[in-house]
Amino acid sequence: MSEPTDYEARLQAFVGRELVARRPGPDPVNVPMIRHWVEAMEDGNPIYLDDEAARATGRDGVVAPASMMQAWTMRGYAASVRPDTAPAGPSASDDLTGLLAEGGYTSVVATDSDFEFVRELVPGDHVSVEERVESISPEKKTGLGTGRFISTVKTYRDASGEVVATQRWRILRFRPAEKPAPKPARPRPAINPDNAFWFEAAREHRLVVQRCADCKSLRHPPGPACPQCGSFQWDTARSSGDGHVYTFTVNHHPRHPAFDYPLVVAVIELAEGTRLIANMTGVAPADVEVGMPVALDWLDDGDLSLPIFRPKES
Repeated sequence: MSEPTDYEARLQAFVGRELVARRPGPDPVNVPMIRHWVEAMEDGNPIYLDDEAARATGRDGVVAPASMMQAWTMRGYAASVRPDTAPAGPSASDDLTGLLAEGGYTSVVATDSDFEFVRELVPGDHVSVEERVESISPEKKTGLGTGRFISTVKTYRDASGEVVATQRWRILRFRPAEKPAPKPARPRPAINPDNAFWFEAAREHRLVVQRCADCKSLRHPPGPACPQCGSFQWDTARSSGDGHVYTFTVNHHPRHPAFDYPLVVAVIELAEGTRLIANMTGVAPADVEVGMPVALDWLDDGDLSLPIFRPKES
């Protein structure tokens, strides 16, 4: 077994050490706070607010919900933000947090809490808490990132020092996993009344070609009038998606982060006779050839769908 590193030894030196010295809660157990708690939790058990109902169960009177144990020792919002209420000098907890940050474990998430209750709390009880480090795990890989599980034991006592509950508390301190930046969306086309139909069909993965309603000639890109006969009447024909590479270019620069480079931009001549500009997929740029038979595919980018073409299987 290899010797622990200096950092590991410094970290493990915290095991068994007191993190939080015994500290009393700001207020004794009281019925108004119990009332707020049970209303927020929608807990209708009458033993928390009704003395008679509590005595009917053999208790001397109302008791606090066990789940409130930790709440009685919380310092409150003001104490957490006002510098004049902070303890003088760094605490052992601050020292451990600093050492973990030194190792890059700067993020934290609570993983589990296990309570053992010795007795119920009643109004007038004044609860204190103290905390010790139980264990610090070796470095582990998790879905959140590489980190260490820190297990501590919190001991809750009443005013006489008797233990009323213990809580095993575990957190994960971790180095956030580096996430690749999301790929930006492709630049959006300028959609107008003349071409909106084409993009709407593309969203349904239909490749259509504008067709003159009078002379039946096909045209692309779309336009308001037929260049052959001048008619303003038109409908569409659905393309089979078959075609061939009429010409192409391979783009290297300038680069846009929404695209993968080198980028093949091809003029595709469809079987129906019209041409359109589209990207190629499923082929190395060096293997693209003029005349190469292609078949239709689709690229979906959010609310935008565009036809792309891949080599047609022979």
